This record gives sequence, structure tokens and C-alpha cells, in this order.
Amino acid sequence: MSRNRRTPDSLPPFERIVAEHGPGLLRFCVSRAGSGGEDVFQETMIAALRAYPELREPDAAGSWLFAIAARKVIDAGRSAARAPRPIGDPGGAIDAASPPLPPPEYDREVWTAVAALPPKQREAVGLRFIADLSHAEIGEAMGTSAEAARRNVFEGLRRLRVDGVGGVDGVGDLTEPAGGASHD
Repeated sequence: MSRNRRTPDSLPPFERIVAEHGPGLLRFCVSRAGSGGEDVFQETMIAALRAYPELREPDAAGSWLFAIAARKVIDAGRSAARAPRPIGDPGGAIDAASPPLPPPEYDREVWTAVAALPPKQREAVGLRFIADLSHAEIGEAMGTSAEAARRNVFEGLRRLRVDGVGGVDGVGDLTEPAGGASHD
């Protein structure tokens, strides 16, 4: 056994990690994958369970799970893009490439504008306000530094303010992270 490998006994039970991070992770998956979000969540949990014995930093389990989920969302988007589409949809085709909206309890006007942000800003704002992650956790989930994550959140919020989107200056669900707590 290598020196860096932890024994399964030294990790907290996987169920504890799921109980702690599962609700925010599910919100993230649904916000990014729309109606397929629950499937993405399940795929994330399966992948995480398989890889869990190899987890090197149990304290970083949350950002590790969100990084897996972010990759699974990308996989789901690619899969949806390859799926056959009906010809002549009478109601207008749904653009599979457009980012899905968060669950209905969120302010639709704000999150429609968030969906139009550049990908890194959209991802960072989603992780910050839907998943309630700190800038350090966002950076780890996105594979960047905490400073880059902070900048992506800042630039995304600045763009929303410039566009005059309601709810960004202290009113609405965007500025109230899911857990209501501020991290940093």
C-alpha cells in the first residue's frame, strides 16, 4: 500500500459525507442539468462511492463531490447533444445547449440572466449561491484557485448588476445562498 493512500477505516462513513453535502449537491445538479439533474446526482454518487476509498483529503470531500458533479453535468450535456431530436417540434424545439434553470423556488428572472453568463462565471455563481460553497471550495471544484473563483463570482455579479437584473443588489434568492451562511 502506498504512503499517500488512506485505509478505508480512516475515512468517515460515505453516508455521513452524503448527508452533509447531498442536499446542496442535488440542488447544483438540478440547476445545471434541469430535468436530468436527479440522474446526474445519482451518477455522481455512484462515481463518488467507487472513488471514495482513494480520497486523500476527507476535509475536502464537499468540493471533491462538486468537482465530480460538474464533470457529470458536462457528460450529461454531451449525451443530450448526441441524442436524436424530433423533427418539426410544433411547440418549438428546446435548445439542449442552453443552461437549465434552477428549481422553481429561485427567482427566475435572476437565474435566466445567470444562465446567459459566460460558462466560468455561470458555474462560479451557481456553486456560490445554489450549492453554498466558499470561494476556496468553488476553486477546488472548478480546478482553479480561490482567487480565480472569487473573481469569477465577482465578474458574474458585476455583469448582472450592469444588466440591471433584479435581485442582485440584496433582493431576491440569488444573494441568499441555500444555507443562508456566508463563507470565506
